[in-house]
Amino acid sequence: MEADQCQSGDDNLQSMIVGTVMRKIKSRTWKKQRYFKLQEDCMTIWYKSKKAGNAHSTFSVSDVETVREGHQSEVLLSIADEFPPDRCFTLVFRGRRGNLDLVADSADEAQSWIKGMKKLIENLENMGESEKLDQWICEWFKKADKNNDGRMNFREIRVLLKMMNVDMNEHHAHRLFMTADKSQTGTLEDDEFVLFYKMLTQREDVLRVFQDYSGDGQKLSLRDLEEFLRDEQLEEVDGVQQLAMELIERYEPSDTAKMLKAMSIDGFLMYLASAEGSIFHPRQQSLYQDMTQPLNHYFISSSHNTYLMEDQLRGHSSVEGYIRAFKRGCRCVEVDCWDGPNGEPIVYHGHTFTSKILFKDVVIALRNYAFKVSEYPVILSTENHCGVEQQRVMAQHLNTILGDKLLKSTLDGKIPVSFPSPEELKGKILLKGKKIGGLEESLNGPVEPEDSLTGEVSDEDEAADIDEDSLHSNSLRRMKSKQRLSKELSDCVVYCKSVHFSSFKHSRIHSKFYEISSFTESKARKHLREAGAEFVRHNARQLTRVYPSGLRTDSSNFNPQEMWNTGTQIVALNFQTAGVEMDLNDGLFGQNGRCGYVLKPDFMRMSERSFDPEVPINREGYRPLSLCIQVISGQQLPKVNIKESSVVDPFVRVEIHGVPLDQAKQETRYIDNNGFNPVWYDTLRFTIHAPELALVRFVVEDYDKASRNDFVGQYTLPFSCIQQGYRHIHLLSKDGTSIPPASLFVHVRITNLV
Repeated sequence: MEADQCQSGDDNLQSMIVGTVMRKIKSRTWKKQRYFKLQEDCMTIWYKSKKAGNAHSTFSVSDVETVREGHQSEVLLSIADEFPPDRCFTLVFRGRRGNLDLVADSADEAQSWIKGMKKLIENLENMGESEKLDQWICEWFKKADKNNDGRMNFREIRVLLKMMNVDMNEHHAHRLFMTADKSQTGTLEDDEFVLFYKMLTQREDVLRVFQDYSGDGQKLSLRDLEEFLRDEQLEEVDGVQQLAMELIERYEPSDTAKMLKAMSIDGFLMYLASAEGSIFHPRQQSLYQDMTQPLNHYFISSSHNTYLMEDQLRGHSSVEGYIRAFKRGCRCVEVDCWDGPNGEPIVYHGHTFTSKILFKDVVIALRNYAFKVSEYPVILSTENHCGVEQQRVMAQHLNTILGDKLLKSTLDGKIPVSFPSPEELKGKILLKGKKIGGLEESLNGPVEPEDSLTGEVSDEDEAADIDEDSLHSNSLRRMKSKQRLSKELSDCVVYCKSVHFSSFKHSRIHSKFYEISSFTESKARKHLREAGAEFVRHNARQLTRVYPSGLRTDSSNFNPQEMWNTGTQIVALNFQTAGVEMDLNDGLFGQNGRCGYVLKPDFMRMSERSFDPEVPINREGYRPLSLCIQVISGQQLPKVNIKESSVVDPFVRVEIHGVPLDQAKQETRYIDNNGFNPVWYDTLRFTIHAPELALVRFVVEDYDKASRNDFVGQYTLPFSCIQQGYRHIHLLSKDGTSIPPASLFVHVRITNLV
């Protein structure tokens, strides 16, 4: 977006460019004045401390995900008595970066920034691919233009290229520099630099494909494009002519080519770089699955210790943990409740130094954020350590704050024989916890008096699990003391009654469908080793939750794939911890409209079918597939080393995550000193025995023979969502946020093996 276009006629943006003094708030006691202004590029916010001499900071508008008005963060809630909500707002950043909480001097000033930021974010979202690329190039130009004169000589350009991860032939770069210097001033200005950059990034790899299919080497006629879509991209033959017309209309920048019903190399590149040219099939990114099956037929995106922002010993507890999990499509969150002061239950990681928050505030966050990203049901998994009195307070908060969002009885008031579907439970919050008696009694009449009821209130006392995991003395056993349960809280539990697990055989004979057991990861592994097929069958009837071992005090995660292989629906991960495990979770739940529910394969939904993840070959309908990936090239990979002189030596690893027989990884060669446009043309081949369960993860690393390779970027998707043919893979950071324009260009083929 050009600055003049950005400023014209928008008073809010005008006043942001002039700048405003606002208070930056970090806590009740940390409130500092800062001068904030929008830069002329309308893409960067600059702010300065009054005290620290010349020190200033900037952030890009593209880093901001959303703006929250009023007291909508813990920090601003904590100072609600000092500043009215109409002067307060919060900028929420992408990924795991903390919020920026601000207080303006007047409601009008706050509104200027709130409306202005929303406009800028909306403009960014509406940008086309080529505009985004121009924008990205201009941002780099501004970073390198140290004296802010809007022009750069060849020496400065060379420094900039190093910053952009380009290590290139100097003569070649100089020749292009001279060509781009249209004004012949020996320096490049904005538009000239964009031209220089585009000449520099000419895609030989794409040109080669283009010329293979072009009749005259200059353009793709409608027939050429149809042939490419049919033979390479394996698009459905019936609609291929219509699709070719639509792609020309959508991506061809030249009006002349459009009139000729043809596509130029520029249009071809724009199509390949778009969502339609991406490796993830766009149809499967939207909601495409049947949502009317019983709840236990789905994998459910699930978070562990949702209130923690860091580790499990000293980490910060925060309502923000719930908001962030919901933002990522999470549908099962956890809350650990303990008796708090003033009769108010509190949430924290028991017997540790983690900070504490009010249960009531968690329930308010549930009400406000649970259904912003997905309307499908949320399961609130309680680990309850409260006495009867505060359990009553918990029940009261759930009822008064959530109102009819809380599911209080079966959907039709009758005794059900199986779960309702996510579709039927839309907009509902289900409490998972202990229950007095069963669903039958609560629907049929009075339950035994509460005084006589004792039982383990919490099924998932991690302290006790640590004890079991590490097999030391019984000193922690006392934590699992018998505790009474309040009828009011029991009544809030309908379809998710927590029960202790005895054995698969016992469950098969005695268990009700609404009874859910939880396993620590080591217990789940033991069951998987001893009775994999039985585990899968159990999960065709009932819900199971698996959560990380209490020994993981650093909030690390186990590999969720192992548990999905058993059909376990609720595989709870520490969402606050980045890494391969969360990449897999984001990959699996990136499909189906990111709604947090993914339908399990049919052989995991029927208890009469037998599937053993250890021996996928024995299943009915076994059809192995061959996956062949040619890794062609990389584009604008981000720098990982801060030193200006260093450039990455990238290589690509393709990992298959699935049943044990499918677990595999292969790598390309590494390319010396080129993160800008490395070219491999390396082919990697895999055999996939249970394609319905497989995930494919592409990882780019910076090769280092002396130490560990540095992570550059990754992308994970379900095998079943792969588009074949020539495809771009748009890389993500460690945090799972996008890092445009970093991408890989690959060719994919999937064939039957038998």
